[in-house]
Amino acid sequence: MILYSMIDSGNCYKPRLLMAKLGLAFTTVEVSSHTGDTRKADFVAKNPNAMVPLLELDDGRRLAESNAILLYLAEGTRLLPADKYERGLAYQWLFFEQYSHEPYIAVRKALLTFPERAADATPERLAVTLERGNKALGVMNTYLENNDFFAGAFSIADIALYAYTHTAEQGGFQLDAYPAVAAWLSRVEADLGHVPIERVPSTT
Repeated sequence: MILYSMIDSGNCYKPRLLMAKLGLAFTTVEVSSHTGDTRKADFVAKNPNAMVPLLELDDGRRLAESNAILLYLAEGTRLLPADKYERGLAYQWLFFEQYSHEPYIAVRKALLTFPERAADATPERLAVTLERGNKALGVMNTYLENNDFFAGAFSIADIALYAYTHTAEQGGFQLDAYPAVAAWLSRVEADLGHVPIERVPSTT
């Protein structure tokens, strides 16, 4: 398999982390939105949405969207719950991550750290992303006060939420205000096969 990816993207980190945990053979190809690579014709031909990650399967078929890739790769493994309710919880938190978490926590980090996004970092937008990102962290913290993970045992729900939460302080969020989240981050990092975001564990 080939994973078209960007090293500093949390969305791209999700499938890299999952594949490392599952011991899946894959090759990474760096396609950076910072340099416009995702908008070049050869890549747009592969993914008309002009975004990474993009997974190309051995037979040439392709799959985009980070959480869809997680669901596909985790099928039949310990990282997608077999129990119907816990599986529903995994879906719930995957949707939460993309709708209520990533648009604020990830975007605020991008506004503050990517030079090409500086013009978008208006006081109003920074205030909104801070408020709503803190709301998402609060929701997570409340749930984690009574649960070790988000869908029973460790699962792709945790991978999806970990990707941008563990770097949230780069966006100005204070994780020490959310002790249950901080403890959960440590549990995620202790799970077998963990690799950090800056490492690309590809197998060629």
